[in-house]
Amino acid sequence: MDHTDKSIIAILQRDSSTPVSEIADSVGLSATPCWRRIKKLEDEGVITKRVALVDRQRLNLRLTAFISVKTAHHSEAWLGKFAESVRRIPEIVELHRMSGDTDYLMKVVCPDMARFDKVYKKLISVAEFSDVKSSFSMEDIKSTTELPLDYV
Repeated sequence: MDHTDKSIIAILQRDSSTPVSEIADSVGLSATPCWRRIKKLEDEGVITKRVALVDRQRLNLRLTAFISVKTAHHSEAWLGKFAESVRRIPEIVELHRMSGDTDYLMKVVCPDMARFDKVYKKLISVAEFSDVKSSFSMEDIKSTTELPLDYV
C-alpha cells in the first residue's frame, strides 16, 4: 500500500460518497486508475464496507451502555452460541473478547433505561455468566470510525 492508497482510504473514511473524480483530483490520478485502486482495495479486503453514519440522537438512541461480563465457560461451543445470540440483539452494536478481569465487553445503544433493562434481560437469558456489570456513558467525548493510517 503506497501513499496514494492511504490518501484514497483517508478520503473514503471521511465520506464514502465522495465521487471518484473528486478523489482522483485530490490524490493526483485520473478517474479510471483511481477507481481501479479503490476496487483493488475492496477486492483485497482493505475496504470492507461503505456505510452511512447516522446521528444516534436523531434515532432516539440516547443511552449508551457498556456491559462487561465474566463467564466460567471458555469453550468454543459456548463462545459460538453466545456470539450468535448477541448478533441477534440489535441494540448490542459491539462485542469484544477481552484480556484481564473482563471476558467480554459489549457496547449497547438504546432509547432509555427501560429498553436497556429489556436488552439486559434478553442477554442474561441466552448465556450463563458468573458476573455482569453495566456502566453508562455520560458524555461522548470522542467517537470516530476513521482508523489511523500511519502503520501500513
